[in-house]
Amino acid sequence: MSAPTIESPVPVTGDAPKRARKAKAHWRTRLVRDWPLLLMAAPMMLLVWGFWWIPALGNVIAFQDYKPYTGGIFGSRVVGFTHFQMLFADPDFTRALLNTLAITAFQVVFYFPVPIALALLMHSLVSERLRSMLQSVVYLPYFFSWVLVIAIFQQMLGGAGLLSQTLRGAGFEGVDWMTNPDTFILLVTSQAVWKEAGFGAIIFLAALAAIDPNLYEAAAVDGAGRWRRLWHITLPGIRPVIVLLLILRLGDALNVGFEQFFLQRSAVGSQASEVFDTFVYYSGIRTGDFDYGAAAGLFKGVVGLVLILAANKAAHLLGEKGVYAKS
Repeated sequence: MSAPTIESPVPVTGDAPKRARKAKAHWRTRLVRDWPLLLMAAPMMLLVWGFWWIPALGNVIAFQDYKPYTGGIFGSRVVGFTHFQMLFADPDFTRALLNTLAITAFQVVFYFPVPIALALLMHSLVSERLRSMLQSVVYLPYFFSWVLVIAIFQQMLGGAGLLSQTLRGAGFEGVDWMTNPDTFILLVTSQAVWKEAGFGAIIFLAALAAIDPNLYEAAAVDGAGRWRRLWHITLPGIRPVIVLLLILRLGDALNVGFEQFFLQRSAVGSQASEVFDTFVYYSGIRTGDFDYGAAAGLFKGVVGLVLILAANKAAHLLGEKGVYAKS
């Protein structure tokens, strides 16, 4: 009988310490290489940390019976999800949530395509002077405050506005769209289009400028008309930007704005104008129930995060990069 063979143990090569040293050296190499970029980004990172991440820790009061003057964050009693239970049982919260979702859905359908169409229109202009002039005109309202925008619409569409006076002068009955709750969703969408469509068009114009002009020339040589070039070259060229902005808009679904609706609340009533931001103000901040308002704000943030993740996943399934992608 032969003696049993004894297998020698696998020698330890020491690869793990080598990989650790290599990773450490690589980190130092990248730091030496990228320190100017990191230095340039440092003020913005401090701004984000100081005004976003550190204040976000205050959301803990949504789970407390917050007493700002006696207990503070560290001395207030923990009540768990009590404020969220009150929130979902509040009919005002339900109305604000439904109004916000309805306005968001309406603006995604009727407002989101407007900057795209405006950018395509300006991009098709041959005259550079006319294009720059039109671009300046449509971009100017973006710098107006909501107070000025609503005042302009009041002078145009109010009960004593230009449209009503023109109709009365022609023998018809005047209209007052600024105080009509039934048409409020159309009113706020038209205000958003007039004020912000120019800014969105600038973004899409930048995406259009990145498309290779040789593609249009080759398509024209092959006999493709204007609409063929638009459908097969222009729209696919700006599709990543469209998907990106659509994802960001869906993630911002519960943030339709505060100032625009706050200024028009007294004119149309809270039934039509109560949105999520005004609900947080009137039910949380104005009444001093900071814990209740924090619960509503935290709910808004969680829903926005879920919508962004879901929309980004759908973009990946459709072959787009979305907001982020795993490396």
